[in-house]
Amino acid sequence: MILPSSSLLFTLTILLCSFLSFVCANRLIQQTCKNCSKNDPNISYKFCVTSFQSDHRSHYAKNLQELGLISIKITRHNVTDTNAHINELLKKNKSLDPFIKECLDDCVEVYSDTISTFREAIRDYKAKRYADCNVKLSSIIDASTTCEDGFKQKNYAISPLTKRNKDTFQLSAIALSIVNMLINTDK
Repeated sequence: MILPSSSLLFTLTILLCSFLSFVCANRLIQQTCKNCSKNDPNISYKFCVTSFQSDHRSHYAKNLQELGLISIKITRHNVTDTNAHINELLKKNKSLDPFIKECLDDCVEVYSDTISTFREAIRDYKAKRYADCNVKLSSIIDASTTCEDGFKQKNYAISPLTKRNKDTFQLSAIALSIVNMLINTDK
Protein backbone atom coordinates (compact mmCIF):
# COMPACT_ATOMS: atom_id res chain seq x y z
CA MET A 1 0.00 0.00 0.00
CA ILE A 2 1.41 3.40 -1.03
CA LEU A 3 0.76 6.23 1.37
CA PRO A 4 0.61 9.83 0.13
CA SER A 5 3.54 11.98 1.08
CA SER A 6 3.16 14.49 3.87
CA SER A 7 3.64 17.40 1.44
CA LEU A 8 0.77 16.08 -0.71
CA LEU A 9 -1.46 15.77 2.37
CA PHE A 10 -0.50 19.27 3.42
CA THR A 11 -1.31 20.64 -0.04
CA LEU A 12 -4.64 18.82 -0.15
CA THR A 13 -5.51 20.10 3.31
CA ILE A 14 -4.72 23.69 2.28
CA LEU A 15 -6.81 23.33 -0.89
CA LEU A 16 -9.73 21.88 1.04
CA CYS A 17 -9.59 24.66 3.65
CA SER A 18 -9.40 27.30 0.92
CA PHE A 19 -12.36 25.76 -0.88
CA LEU A 20 -14.44 25.59 2.30
CA SER A 21 -13.52 29.17 3.15
CA PHE A 22 -14.60 30.28 -0.33
CA VAL A 23 -17.90 28.40 -0.06
CA CYS A 24 -18.65 29.94 3.36
CA ALA A 25 -17.75 33.44 2.13
CA ASN A 26 -19.92 32.96 -0.95
CA ARG A 27 -22.86 31.94 1.24
CA LEU A 28 -22.24 34.98 3.45
CA ILE A 29 -22.24 37.25 0.38
CA GLN A 30 -25.45 35.70 -0.98
CA GLN A 31 -27.27 35.89 2.36
CA THR A 32 -26.10 39.45 3.00
CA CYS A 33 -27.14 40.59 -0.48
CA LYS A 34 -30.49 38.85 -0.06
CA ASN A 35 -31.06 40.75 3.19
CA CYS A 36 -29.85 44.05 1.69
CA SER A 37 -32.11 43.79 -1.36
CA LYS A 38 -35.05 42.72 0.80
CA ASN A 39 -34.60 45.68 3.17
CA ASP A 40 -33.94 48.31 0.48
CA PRO A 41 -35.74 48.36 -2.90
CA ASN A 42 -32.87 50.47 -4.31
CA ILE A 43 -30.46 47.54 -3.98
CA SER A 44 -30.31 44.91 -6.68
CA TYR A 45 -29.41 41.45 -5.40
CA LYS A 46 -27.43 40.71 -8.58
CA PHE A 47 -25.53 44.02 -8.40
CA CYS A 48 -24.70 43.35 -4.75
CA VAL A 49 -23.39 39.83 -5.35
CA THR A 50 -21.43 40.91 -8.43
CA SER A 51 -19.88 43.82 -6.54
CA PHE A 52 -18.64 41.59 -3.74
CA GLN A 53 -17.48 38.84 -6.08
CA SER A 54 -15.41 41.38 -8.04
CA ASP A 55 -13.33 42.12 -4.93
CA HIS A 56 -10.98 39.30 -3.90
CA ARG A 57 -11.10 40.36 -0.23
CA SER A 58 -14.76 39.36 0.02
CA HIS A 59 -13.89 35.74 -0.83
CA TYR A 60 -12.20 35.52 2.58
CA ALA A 61 -14.78 37.38 4.67
CA LYS A 62 -15.68 35.36 7.73
CA ASN A 63 -18.58 37.44 9.03
CA LEU A 64 -20.87 40.38 8.40
CA GLN A 65 -18.47 42.84 10.06
CA GLU A 66 -15.66 41.95 7.63
CA LEU A 67 -18.04 42.10 4.67
CA GLY A 68 -19.29 45.51 5.82
CA LEU A 69 -15.79 46.97 5.87
CA ILE A 70 -15.14 45.52 2.43
CA SER A 71 -18.35 47.12 1.14
CA ILE A 72 -17.25 50.53 2.42
CA LYS A 73 -13.85 50.08 0.75
CA ILE A 74 -15.48 49.02 -2.55
CA THR A 75 -17.62 52.15 -2.40
CA ARG A 76 -14.58 54.31 -1.62
CA HIS A 77 -12.77 52.88 -4.64
CA ASN A 78 -15.80 53.62 -6.82
CA VAL A 79 -16.03 57.21 -5.56
CA THR A 80 -12.30 57.81 -6.02
CA ASP A 81 -12.46 56.39 -9.55
CA THR A 82 -15.54 58.49 -10.38
CA ASN A 83 -13.83 61.63 -9.09
CA ALA A 84 -10.81 60.90 -11.32
CA HIS A 85 -13.13 60.25 -14.27
CA ILE A 86 -14.89 63.60 -13.80
CA ASN A 87 -11.53 65.40 -13.63
CA GLU A 88 -10.50 63.63 -16.85
CA LEU A 89 -13.75 64.70 -18.57
CA LEU A 90 -13.11 68.30 -17.55
CA LYS A 91 -9.49 68.17 -18.71
CA LYS A 92 -10.14 66.49 -22.08
CA ASN A 93 -13.23 68.41 -23.13
CA LYS A 94 -12.32 72.08 -23.32
CA SER A 95 -15.39 72.93 -25.42
CA LEU A 96 -18.00 71.63 -22.99
CA ASP A 97 -21.37 73.28 -22.81
CA PRO A 98 -21.07 75.83 -19.96
CA PHE A 99 -23.97 74.24 -18.04
CA ILE A 100 -22.49 70.73 -18.32
CA LYS A 101 -19.09 72.06 -17.23
CA GLU A 102 -20.71 73.73 -14.21
CA CYS A 103 -22.47 70.47 -13.30
CA LEU A 104 -19.22 68.52 -13.63
CA ASP A 105 -17.42 71.10 -11.48
CA ASP A 106 -20.13 70.68 -8.85
CA CYS A 107 -19.81 66.89 -9.05
CA VAL A 108 -16.02 67.08 -8.58
CA GLU A 109 -16.54 69.18 -5.48
CA VAL A 110 -19.19 66.84 -4.07
CA TYR A 111 -17.17 63.69 -4.78
CA SER A 112 -13.94 65.26 -3.46
CA ASP A 113 -15.68 66.08 -0.17
CA THR A 114 -16.95 62.53 -0.03
CA ILE A 115 -13.46 61.02 -0.25
CA SER A 116 -12.49 62.56 3.10
CA THR A 117 -15.78 61.36 4.58
CA PHE A 118 -14.70 57.77 3.90
CA ARG A 119 -11.73 58.09 6.24
CA GLU A 120 -14.08 59.06 9.04
CA ALA A 121 -16.65 56.39 8.11
CA ILE A 122 -13.99 53.65 8.15
CA ARG A 123 -12.61 54.91 11.45
CA ASP A 124 -16.12 54.89 12.96
CA TYR A 125 -16.83 51.45 11.50
CA LYS A 126 -13.66 49.91 12.89
CA ALA A 127 -14.44 51.43 16.30
CA LYS A 128 -17.96 49.91 16.07
CA ARG A 129 -19.54 53.37 16.14
CA TYR A 130 -22.06 52.18 13.59
CA ALA A 131 -24.55 55.04 14.11
CA ASP A 132 -21.82 57.58 13.30
CA CYS A 133 -20.73 55.53 10.30
CA ASN A 134 -24.37 55.43 9.17
CA VAL A 135 -24.52 59.24 9.06
CA LYS A 136 -21.36 59.44 6.95
CA LEU A 137 -22.48 56.76 4.51
CA SER A 138 -25.82 58.57 4.15
CA SER A 139 -23.97 61.70 3.06
CA ILE A 140 -22.17 59.67 0.39
CA ILE A 141 -25.52 58.50 -1.00
CA ASP A 142 -26.59 62.15 -1.05
CA ALA A 143 -23.45 63.07 -3.02
CA SER A 144 -24.29 60.77 -5.92
CA THR A 145 -27.88 62.00 -5.99
CA THR A 146 -26.82 65.66 -5.78
CA CYS A 147 -24.40 65.17 -8.66
CA GLU A 148 -27.01 63.50 -10.88
CA ASP A 149 -29.78 65.96 -9.98
CA GLY A 150 -27.63 68.89 -11.07
CA PHE A 151 -27.89 67.79 -14.70
CA LYS A 152 -31.70 67.60 -14.48
CA GLN A 153 -32.03 71.35 -13.99
CA LYS A 154 -32.03 71.84 -17.77
CA ASN A 155 -34.12 69.71 -20.09
CA TYR A 156 -31.43 69.36 -22.74
CA ALA A 157 -28.68 68.27 -20.35
CA ILE A 158 -27.64 64.64 -20.38
CA SER A 159 -25.48 63.48 -17.53
CA PRO A 160 -22.31 61.67 -18.58
CA LEU A 161 -22.21 60.24 -15.05
CA THR A 162 -25.59 58.52 -14.74
CA LYS A 163 -24.22 54.94 -14.53
CA ARG A 164 -21.41 55.96 -12.18
CA ASN A 165 -23.81 57.88 -9.94
CA LYS A 166 -26.23 54.93 -9.86
CA ASP A 167 -23.39 52.56 -8.99
CA THR A 168 -22.16 54.88 -6.22
CA PHE A 169 -25.70 55.15 -4.90
CA GLN A 170 -26.19 51.37 -4.85
CA LEU A 171 -22.75 50.61 -3.39
CA SER A 172 -23.35 53.18 -0.65
CA ALA A 173 -26.80 51.73 -0.01
CA ILE A 174 -25.30 48.24 0.36
CA ALA A 175 -22.71 49.48 2.86
CA LEU A 176 -25.39 51.43 4.72
CA SER A 177 -27.68 48.40 4.80
CA ILE A 178 -24.92 46.27 6.33
CA VAL A 179 -24.18 48.96 8.91
CA ASN A 180 -27.88 49.05 9.80
CA MET A 181 -27.89 45.26 10.20
CA LEU A 182 -24.97 45.60 12.60
CA ILE A 183 -26.72 48.38 14.52
CA ASN A 184 -29.76 46.11 14.90
CA THR A 185 -27.68 43.16 16.11
CA ASP A 186 -25.95 45.35 18.73
CA LYS A 187 -29.27 46.22 20.37
